[in-house]
Amino acid sequence: MKYIGAHVSAAGGLKMAVIRAHELGATAFSFFTKNQRRWKSLPLSELEILDFKTACTKYKFKKSKILPHSSYLINLCHPEKKLLKKSRKAFIDELYRCQQLGLLYLNFHPGSFLREINKDKSLQLVSDSINIALEKVKGVSAVIENTAGQGTNIGFCFEQLFKIIQKVDDKSRVGICIDTCHLFSSGYDLRTEKDCRNTFKLFKEIIGFKYLKGMHLNDSKSTFNSRLDRHHNLGKGNIGIIPFNWIIKQKEFENIPLILETTDSSLWKQEISLLQSM
Repeated sequence: MKYIGAHVSAAGGLKMAVIRAHELGATAFSFFTKNQRRWKSLPLSELEILDFKTACTKYKFKKSKILPHSSYLINLCHPEKKLLKKSRKAFIDELYRCQQLGLLYLNFHPGSFLREINKDKSLQLVSDSINIALEKVKGVSAVIENTAGQGTNIGFCFEQLFKIIQKVDDKSRVGICIDTCHLFSSGYDLRTEKDCRNTFKLFKEIIGFKYLKGMHLNDSKSTFNSRLDRHHNLGKGNIGIIPFNWIIKQKEFENIPLILETTDSSLWKQEISLLQSM
């Protein structure tokens, strides 16, 4: 079965994210467990945790089909020790919030080396950061999102993502979330079915589908191999509708959350219905 949803707002309380996902006709969703623009937030109250869990039960959202996203402030390979420590502390806090909510995953961007350290060192720092965090929090897996490779961001190619995984001690608690816009912008073509087969054949050979824990389904305003992260609504960008139709039909993408982060949220209900009809 395909589980399809969108990254919904949690404004008004975390339970509202569940309600908004339900109103879209979604069977999966993503959200921020805290304000993504702040380093610190108030701890989750027992009532907020209970309300969230109750809403998930009421609207039949399985915990394995919910893919929370971490703050964009976090940089797990920051070259400055003080800011690296700050990022690691925030990452641990977000994993702990997921644990409190009874969730299984936390999706995050690996970070940027800011031209101050080499890429191999930055990949090692991300692995180290994951190891430190997983020691502190139990039951939640760290899900690395591929990037578009904009600026000095790492994790834009399958080889880099696998290098991070290789140095994670507990490989049962690490995974990958593939963003189709980032994939296309970083140089993996998706515009034809042949392109899709070739790209995901590489993914299988280099990383392996056992690590795929979720996907972000986005078209791209940016051009192929531009290294620019510019999302667009399905079929309206430079990727086109073909890969989304192809993905929906492949068994490798069964039973994972397939999440829209497309730019016009007023189209999400229509896009979810379109994907479900495929």
